Amino acid sequence: MIIKYKIVFLSFFILVGVGCEKDFEELNQNPFSPTQVVDGALFNEIISSLRLGHVRQLYMHNEVLYQVTELGALTANTFQNISIATEDIWQNYYRALANTRELERRYENWEGPDPEVLNNVRAQLKILMAYKTFQLTDLFGDVPFTEAGRAFQNVDNIRPKYDSQETIYKMLIEDLEWATSMLKDAGTPLPSGVSKISFGQFDTMFSNDWSKWIKFGNGLLLRHLLRMVEKDPEYVTPKIETLFTQGADFINAGEDIIMSPRDQAWDNWGLNWSFREHNKVRMGSNLWNFFRDGSQIIDPRARIFFETNNEDEWVAYPQIPSASTPQSGGQPYFQDSRDRDYNDKGQGNIYSNFNYYLVRDNKDIPEIIMTSAEIKFLKAEVFARGLGVAQDFSNADFNYILGASESQNFWQNIMVNSPIWQNQSQIFTTGELFSVVDHPKYNIMMATDVSSKLEMIYAQRWVDNFRQPWEAFSLLRRTNRTPREGPINEFNRFQYPPSEVNNNAENWAEQASNMGGDLENVKIWWMN
Repeated sequence: MIIKYKIVFLSFFILVGVGCEKDFEELNQNPFSPTQVVDGALFNEIISSLRLGHVRQLYMHNEVLYQVTELGALTANTFQNISIATEDIWQNYYRALANTRELERRYENWEGPDPEVLNNVRAQLKILMAYKTFQLTDLFGDVPFTEAGRAFQNVDNIRPKYDSQETIYKMLIEDLEWATSMLKDAGTPLPSGVSKISFGQFDTMFSNDWSKWIKFGNGLLLRHLLRMVEKDPEYVTPKIETLFTQGADFINAGEDIIMSPRDQAWDNWGLNWSFREHNKVRMGSNLWNFFRDGSQIIDPRARIFFETNNEDEWVAYPQIPSASTPQSGGQPYFQDSRDRDYNDKGQGNIYSNFNYYLVRDNKDIPEIIMTSAEIKFLKAEVFARGLGVAQDFSNADFNYILGASESQNFWQNIMVNSPIWQNQSQIFTTGELFSVVDHPKYNIMMATDVSSKLEMIYAQRWVDNFRQPWEAFSLLRRTNRTPREGPINEFNRFQYPPSEVNNNAENWAEQASNMGGDLENVKIWWMN
């Protein structure tokens, strides 16, 4: 059953201008049309907002995060205007938040006989916005949240105050706990016999598969509880204990949470654009050294993530280049030439580039939200450290081994399932994938202490985050123990976008003063 509402529409797609108060106010306006709009359509717009913006990928991922995390390397800094990406992320988030506030308002004002019929849709909304909000606050630190997205309800909320990241984190944790508990009975009618309301066909995320929504919520809980454990262990540890003692369901192999362009009927044209426009990101020496033992490649992901240079040789760009290190040219990501001739990478392409098909296939290369491998690595850390559970190296090793092999299989399946991917590398069987994890370089059972085991767990999770550089960025900042060749990382957050500085000036100035300046080296709350 879908409930329809008559509402007033100001604009769903808001044109955002930097430094314009009018545009800032539009960001907080009621974003719906004068026609009847079902709740599901608004919910599906929030799902669609999970797609990565093309300018975000170019200016933030390719220009900054691959270099900072050392999952890649830059042969030259080309696009310094990072604020283009921060604007994109900021506007995307607050549009989605405005949609969320409107749905929440409708549910609060619902006049039906039993508000519990709304439990499912409310839970789904909380899980989606927890994912988006965690990501925003992890990139910037404190952000406007409790007052934000409400200007269409109250003009006094045009310039929302900032909430501390600690407050936001704990609110979202409580939301996720409530949401996952509600969804356990999602398919059960109320005592009155009335079925709970569903978003129906508009749930393009999981098609109303409640078990997947629960697993997504539990995965977010585990991911972010671990992220804040060093800052507030007394709050976090009992919650981790509850997840494990009550047998919380998590995603398993083959249940990876992704945004699939083909399945969701969209075209990820921005993926290849972000690489061919940037063109300077290459395989770095750090990840290359992780993937090999001497001259031998030991990990099949190396050939999925990267390809040889224009001379068909594996050459990494040094993570710490010297003044005499040559830059890389060529056009390895240029769609027109490489679609005609795979080997045409340009004479100047002297370093191994990201695999062309990984950044070319705009239909069958998914955008990744959470993998089963990540869940295994999170569990491995919990058992290795004894967080909320008894310390158990055997269980830690077991989850690590499963995670590493599932990661390799996940990436291998991405290659296999791409119909346009030419020059596919060797396909490893399940047994061969487990053999990779047995290599002395990856074999966690050869590590006999907590510190050594954690370094291996973090390293494999870092690799699995190859196309989620924002997650690798958080792992780096939390642990400072991901593989690294360069100096200690001092890039800790992104500066607030210019539109926020200009249009929410008073609150921004107070926030900047409280944190010692709106600077990139300022640590966010959960960092040590």
